[in-house]
Amino acid sequence: MSTYRAIFANREFRNLWISSALGNASSTMTSLTLAILVDAATGSALLAATIMFGPSLAQVLGVSTLMSAADTARPRRVLTLLAALSTVAVGIQAAVDLSPGLRLVLSLAVAYGLSIGAGVRWGLLGEVVRSDQFVLGRSAMNLSVGAMQIAGFGVAGVLLQAVSPSTVLWIATGCALLAVPVIRFGLQDRAPRRVARTGLAETWRGNRRLLAERRTRPLLLALALPNGLIVGCEALFVPYAGPRAGWLLAAGAAGMMTGDLVVGRYLTRRRRLVVARWLRFLLAVPFLGFAFELPLAVLCVLVAIGSSGYAASLAQQEILVDLTPAELRGQVLGLESALRMTTFGVVAILAGALADLTSAAPVMTAFAVASLVVSAALTRPLARIGSPHGSGPAAEGLQAVRAPGDPGGRRPAPERR
Repeated sequence: MSTYRAIFANREFRNLWISSALGNASSTMTSLTLAILVDAATGSALLAATIMFGPSLAQVLGVSTLMSAADTARPRRVLTLLAALSTVAVGIQAAVDLSPGLRLVLSLAVAYGLSIGAGVRWGLLGEVVRSDQFVLGRSAMNLSVGAMQIAGFGVAGVLLQAVSPSTVLWIATGCALLAVPVIRFGLQDRAPRRVARTGLAETWRGNRRLLAERRTRPLLLALALPNGLIVGCEALFVPYAGPRAGWLLAAGAAGMMTGDLVVGRYLTRRRRLVVARWLRFLLAVPFLGFAFELPLAVLCVLVAIGSSGYAASLAQQEILVDLTPAELRGQVLGLESALRMTTFGVVAILAGALADLTSAAPVMTAFAVASLVVSAALTRPLARIGSPHGSGPAAEGLQAVRAPGDPGGRRPAPERR
């Protein structure tokens, strides 16, 4: 079994990880700061949730228009350009006193670019590390998300008590700026995985091919819906706890990071498939605690425990990659990421709208229950796809990607062009 030390010995992976961590730190600090600004200015749970999670809706534009760039464009060039544009956008948020509406529009524009960048980054990961290291690499990248969310939410929450929101946004701008040279000088200039013109037609050709595959549809639903409903709970942390929401968000990031660490590093493929069945339920159950008036410290513990359930995605993404042709791997991971993030945005806005009509706590409880119901409904379809015992349609699909003489079911490492 590979180790984190082994993949971090890879210089290119280190730079990919660092650039991702800097981008996540910037976006985390920016989203919390903007949510608190809008909540203070309007007092609306809907607008606060929209400014924080609404930009995820722009992901559907990315998957519908230019997601083919994940496989048809030069990865380093795309990631460098997107990091530079993100720096400019956050800098504008810091320098100009914008209205809530203009802040949302600017955030949507950044999210559109980042949706394409996600597909490029995940596709590139499959070339930077060996195929048998992909889940560990994905786990390490997820750990950077968790660590930077802890740092970003925690630092932003503390700084907002002492300095102006614009100062926090300038710090976020600096983080985004640092990612640009790391990408430009730390990654190889690779050729695209397939030869085609990046554009709307090529994007939808790949999307139709991916969505027509009956084995991938339940996986995409499982990656989007149960998680998205819990994100609806997280979208109400600011209306629920005000400036102390940073502690809840940081606790969630810590739980997510712990789950990814354990599942990605210490479990075999077979055990990941078994554990993932239960992690989807663990994700939702602790959020039922918001039905009661518990101390914030207790709620932070519950949120951390529940957020470890996000690690079920690692096993589901592993199967998704195995069922996808190599030339579409970047696009399918971008499609999965965009559908997941779009679901997050839709559910977050719905949660905010409902909380404006009632209050945050009952809406969070209802969404946790809904996540449990959806997970229960998906149990049988997912079992048919990802049976760890080698039976059913999924097992046949996974057998088909095994290299001859390779009992571990690993693909040979993709050629670099």
